[in-house]
Amino acid sequence: MPQIRANGIAIEAESLGRDSDPAIVLIMGLGAHLTLWPDSLAEGLAARGYRVIRFDNRDIGKSQHLTDMGMPDLGEMVAERQAGKATWPPYMLEDMAADTLGVLDALGIVKAHLVGASMGGMIAQIVAVRKPKRVKSLVSIMSSTQRPGLPEAKPEAMAAAMTTPKSLSREDRIEASLTAWRAIGGPGPVLDEDNRRFMAGRQVDRADFDAPALARQSAALIAATPRHEMLRGVKAPTLVIHGADDPLLPLAHGEDVANCVPGARLIVVPGMGHYIAEALSPILVKEIGDFVDGVEEKAK
Repeated sequence: MPQIRANGIAIEAESLGRDSDPAIVLIMGLGAHLTLWPDSLAEGLAARGYRVIRFDNRDIGKSQHLTDMGMPDLGEMVAERQAGKATWPPYMLEDMAADTLGVLDALGIVKAHLVGASMGGMIAQIVAVRKPKRVKSLVSIMSSTQRPGLPEAKPEAMAAAMTTPKSLSREDRIEASLTAWRAIGGPGPVLDEDNRRFMAGRQVDRADFDAPALARQSAALIAATPRHEMLRGVKAPTLVIHGADDPLLPLAHGEDVANCVPGARLIVVPGMGHYIAEALSPILVKEIGDFVDGVEEKAK
């Protein structure tokens, strides 16, 4: 699929399945390319009769990098938040939610099932609240309301997740990704080392490392308004999936999302951390597939 224009910027998107099938839109998290949705997951959902769309968020992968917005000072932003002051990122999660709606518009999709992971889950939550008529269902995976007081990430997991490559060489970039994934992936189903290295290499080869772009996405997270109150207004059927062993966003974050959205169902996956490993695909295809099947059937 050629790049599309969404919300005024160029977005790299891929589509599997027939255009006439009900749409499932997969929204990835911080600094993650669309390829971090395992192919087996996307293909598995398409095989169940859905049009599956994956895309690179703004400032990552092959989508447009907003270089004119500069490099935010994340340390200063964190200090301002802790002091109760307003922070001004280059853009907000709401802008990224508008990008998602722009993808739907560009592809001629009126309503879709939204599936978001981590920051992608937060983006999907915002779309579900702000544009309920565009959302058939919401699946929030390893995400959060960002409510103050929720358990913080394990320090070693956060440090690993924020690891930057020692150099811009291919091998150093791959090792930086592997270091992060090993630390946040959890003790359960994980990719074997060869497959994990393949996934890291595929992401590295798709686009150059862009530290200011990653900082801009991070700034949007830091400045985000907690959503625990707004999520009470979600009308779409909602499924929350969270790892029992997530060191980055502990299980309480997923529980809070489920508790805030009326009627939401929570699935806790033993051994799952903050990473969608290939070995998790069969579980996710079944749980997400069964859930959206039920929504589609009820709509009929």
